[in-house]
Amino acid sequence: MPTQLEVRDVCVAYGDNTIVREVSFVLEEGIIGCLLGPSGCGKTTLLRAIAGFEPISHGEILLHGHRVSAPWSTLPPEQRRVGMVFQDFALFPHLSVARNVAFGLQGLGRAERGQRVAELLDLVGLRHAAHQYPHELSGGMQQRVALARAMAPRPQILLLDEPFSSIDAELREQLAREVRDLLKREGVTAILVTHDQLEAFAMADQIGVIANGRVRQWGTGFGLYHEPADRFVADFIGQGVLLPAVVVDETRVKTELGRVAGSKPHGLSPGTLAEVLIRPDDMLYDETSPRRAVVVERAFRGAEYLYQLRLASGTEVLCLVPSHHQHAIGEEIGIRLEADHLVVFPCETDEPSRPASLADPVGQ
Repeated sequence: MPTQLEVRDVCVAYGDNTIVREVSFVLEEGIIGCLLGPSGCGKTTLLRAIAGFEPISHGEILLHGHRVSAPWSTLPPEQRRVGMVFQDFALFPHLSVARNVAFGLQGLGRAERGQRVAELLDLVGLRHAAHQYPHELSGGMQQRVALARAMAPRPQILLLDEPFSSIDAELREQLAREVRDLLKREGVTAILVTHDQLEAFAMADQIGVIANGRVRQWGTGFGLYHEPADRFVADFIGQGVLLPAVVVDETRVKTELGRVAGSKPHGLSPGTLAEVLIRPDDMLYDETSPRRAVVVERAFRGAEYLYQLRLASGTEVLCLVPSHHQHAIGEEIGIRLEADHLVVFPCETDEPSRPASLADPVGQ
């Protein structure tokens, strides 16, 4: 597929304060990307630089093979064929839904403009609301109007800046899936900015995790979750804990819960002190297991409970258990570790505390 967006070694700075640092990534036509990270990490600044609202201090940005941003030259936003959906939707309150969608189509004839508006309202399921005003619509409906308006001029790329932030939390993931379906139907290339990983997973094909202005890892949601590049990504994506471990060989480590084998070699020599990432789905409830843990906290999630468990060493782990197995805080339950994707990091300190059960790991 042809490349729609290329960001090459881009930096954005305000005086001596660098907000975006040496960011590079490529987005192919029809792909939905996401810039994911905590508040203040630089993701919205980078999005605004792609749109042309912010100059860059280093590197270059290309749209459809043409340079649109460099330190010495910035193509104005209106000449980039970029659509933008803002956090607050920015709909015109005095215009009907149809006239909001038609706003960016002033260069078309009346019949062609009407046809494009009808086509988009059908696409977002709002033909019946064409003559209503924004204040008469729900937040989700307003979001779809803003999306239709941004898509109307057929932009080369669509930029979405926290578009679900004003929507009720329980609807965000559903709306993200709906928007993804709409964009895929139209073949639109897009970038979403969000701090919510569930939105990112529901909507994006490719996700870049950003911290302190840098992209720490770029990949699929599956890859970020199961093969995080560093501790920040491991901590930010999903839930999990780092369990003390000692390396046995290229593919195995020994933990307090026994040896764990993984499909990905970690490159640490035998005997190295390390930490292995344990996700809630790696920890299985098993009352026949001799390994026990005490329930510290629990959260009901419908089909499952998320239990926080304390091991004999005092280390706490998370475990998902079917909700028909209800255990009280303070109760001891059986568990076993079953991790398919081994994610191991070297210890950050020279002499970390470790359970006595990890002594002589290679020989046991």
